[in-house]
Amino acid sequence: MFGNKKATGLESTSPVANSSAINTLVEGTYTEGTISTQRDLRIDGTVTGNINCEGKLIIGPTGNVDGEVTSNNAVVEGKFNGNLTIHEVLDVRETATVTGEIKTGKLLVQNGATFTGNCDMGHRIKNINAEAS
Repeated sequence: MFGNKKATGLESTSPVANSSAINTLVEGTYTEGTISTQRDLRIDGTVTGNINCEGKLIIGPTGNVDGEVTSNNAVVEGKFNGNLTIHEVLDVRETATVTGEIKTGKLLVQNGATFTGNCDMGHRIKNINAEAS
């Protein structure tokens, strides 16, 4: 009926991810290792390891990240400890605790946030890839 098309069993039933898709690690979830994504990433659980996010990284109020992170933009509402490289804007919210070595294009720290460590910002961020070589 309807075009007499036979099912081959190879049809995809999974939805196609769109450009506004966001990866989420929910509260109560723990992961250890490396996470790489071309999309935005929201963490409300715990991550120990490395994160490479080509979009925006959001560490939610219950999020806890311990490791080395590289992202285009980031919002921190929870806890971060380690090396954080943000190519554009790092937004540290009032509920955040950030500890470590920070490299960012621009920095916004809201009243009430805890920020401990070294921070390089501005023109130096453009040379991060050259420094890593």
